[in-house]
Amino acid sequence: MEFTLLPLAILFTSLGIVPLLFALPERSARLRTTINLTAAAIKVGLVAWLSWRVSQGTIYGVGFEVLPGLAFKLQADPLAILFIALSSILWLITTIYSVGYLEKGPHRARFFGFFSLCVAATVGIAMAGNLFTFLLFYELLTIATYPLVIHRGTAEALRAGRIYLIYTLAGGLVLLVGTLWLWVMAGSTDFAAGGMMADIAAASPVQALMLFVVLIAGLGVKAALVPFHAWLPIAMVAPAPVSALLHAVAVVKAGAFGIMRVVYEVFGIHVAVDLGVTLPLAIAAGITIIYGSLRALTQDDIKKRLAYSTVSQVSYITLGVALASPIAAIGALAHLIHQGLMKITMFMAAGNLAEGLGVKSVSAMNGVGRRMPGTMLAFTLAALAMIGLPPLAGFVSKWYLASGGLDAGQGWVIALLLASSLLNAAYFLPMLHRAWFVDADAGAGAQESARQRPIGWMLSAPPLVTAALVLIAGGLANAPFSPLEWTRFVVAIEYRE
Repeated sequence: MEFTLLPLAILFTSLGIVPLLFALPERSARLRTTINLTAAAIKVGLVAWLSWRVSQGTIYGVGFEVLPGLAFKLQADPLAILFIALSSILWLITTIYSVGYLEKGPHRARFFGFFSLCVAATVGIAMAGNLFTFLLFYELLTIATYPLVIHRGTAEALRAGRIYLIYTLAGGLVLLVGTLWLWVMAGSTDFAAGGMMADIAAASPVQALMLFVVLIAGLGVKAALVPFHAWLPIAMVAPAPVSALLHAVAVVKAGAFGIMRVVYEVFGIHVAVDLGVTLPLAIAAGITIIYGSLRALTQDDIKKRLAYSTVSQVSYITLGVALASPIAAIGALAHLIHQGLMKITMFMAAGNLAEGLGVKSVSAMNGVGRRMPGTMLAFTLAALAMIGLPPLAGFVSKWYLASGGLDAGQGWVIALLLASSLLNAAYFLPMLHRAWFVDADAGAGAQESARQRPIGWMLSAPPLVTAALVLIAGGLANAPFSPLEWTRFVVAIEYRE
């Protein structure tokens, strides 16, 4: 590993501007926007350069020792690059959207300060070189996102914030116990390709099994695994940019990414299989996939329907990891990116419907496709991708997960994915039917959708951009530096003996 300050530079493009954003007065809208967009653009450039260097076989790191065997460590490895690239690109797009959505609202300095802190925490999670550093940024993410969840300051928002804190802090406490336990057992918390628990698991399999359960339970809260998922739909009281960030980049992805790190780089996939923990984890993910979809069917509120969809869709990542097949792992890692692109598109589109038409419920979506065609085109592409229609990004993920299920000898995965896709269709297609094929003045929701005000390009363009990325990620899946191609690179490293 080569020492460099580049990981710190990428971290501080978002962390370093936080004090300035808090200090700026509310009226300094243009300067605040300039700082946000400049920092986001610089981060994308640095990540692109870092990705190129890592693709050539160089791993960069920086850190210092806190206690013997316990270090603060940032490490830019191929798995980290996957998550950093997602967060940096979507931070830039979501910043543009957030400026258009909130720049005339109250508490703008506070919002953008915590927004940047949230992105910094996510980048820190991605580049954490050990579980100790991961834990620090994991808890920073909780602190940074809480003010975003309660941004509106209503009683409903404050209640959602309390529930969010109870769940995420409890999960963080469990993860802390697991991190200390790992340190005592192994003398280190470092992430390493192939894991570092082989000898320990061979000598103390029961203790290693218990440690695995504790770590996954701590991470499962933010990954929204059933029964730790309840905070996520409640947190949808947050503004649309926050919802988009929570579902596509930050909190739920931090949990899923942590599960990847624990399975692949703390225990190692072969050790996890020998301990017998992968099949129970796959079953837990399967239950979550079906449960989330069933709950989505019953939601009339658009954002809550999308939230339960996230509960289901993020567990595709855990499922692919737990199947212990390199083919399924490709699907899991690709879905980390694909789900982010699809879901951020849908939440930004939902925000546009609420802002432009006052439409917040499925029953009020009649005719919105003809009134906001660009927004609904983006939403439609993302919804069809979620269902798994080729050649969109969601199809690629599901194809590899299904193939991985067969490769692992777990034929039930095919039935699970088929049922999930049918349920996806059952709760997305009625939304599309209402939007494109039902008259605006038909049904009980007509009054809700009666108003209309124009939205600017900062609201209309971002979902179209991310929808285009959904199409590109699927249609050009085999192109160099596509998400799928990079996941093959990562899996080749994680599965080598």
